[in-house]
This record gives sequence, structure tokens and C-alpha cells, in this order.
Amino acid sequence: MPGVPAFILRRLYVKGSLHNTGSGWGFTLKNSLGSGYAKGMQPLRADDVEIPMTASSFHQDGEDITFDSVTEQTTFGLKMNRSIDISVSGQQLTPGVHKIWMGFMVPGFGKIGFDFTDEVSGG
Repeated sequence: MPGVPAFILRRLYVKGSLHNTGSGWGFTLKNSLGSGYAKGMQPLRADDVEIPMTASSFHQDGEDITFDSVTEQTTFGLKMNRSIDISVSGQQLTPGVHKIWMGFMVPGFGKIGFDFTDEVSGG
């Protein structure tokens, strides 16, 4: 099954958006590639450490949805030219540069994913 190259998916990440929050850390995606959705998520990885799916979430339609809740009925949608914030609860990231990996299960493509490297800002 053909996938989507990581270098294309990497364009979803909003450079400079990696930041600490009061309860963990997060980043922003903005879709300039074309509308789509995922019927499943893969665990985020921060510096090669897997993040529990229950600790990773996104805000959609007025509610926070954890990655483990994404199904064919409750999808992870990325509408064209819209931003979506990804949040991770738990420990904050240390100051400096971090490598983050994110993956999805997308109908017609299967498992796809990308990574990005950025420096923690503000927070």
C-alpha cells in the first residue's frame, strides 16, 4: 500500500510551536496538504521515548480527545488550512532541541508518520 513520504507530512508541523504547558507540553499542526482524517493514532515519541496514548490528545469539536479514543467513528480530522493543537500531559520537555515523531492510520494509506526536530519555546 503506498504511503505518504515523511518529508511531505513534516510540512504539517508549525515550526516553532513546540512548547511546555502547565501540565506537560504540546505543538501545533496546520494542514496545507489537503483535507483528510485518521481512523487511528500511533503513540507519539519524544526523543525516542514512547508517550502513552492516554496522555496525548487533541481538541476537536469542543472536546479533548485522547489518541487511544480515535476510531473509525471518532476520527482525527485535519481540515484544509486549519490548525490543531496536540497536547501531552505529564512531564515537561527539558530546555533545548527535541525530536518528536507522530503517526496515524489513514484509510487508503495505512500507517504513515513523520518526525520533526525543534527547540522548546516559551512555556
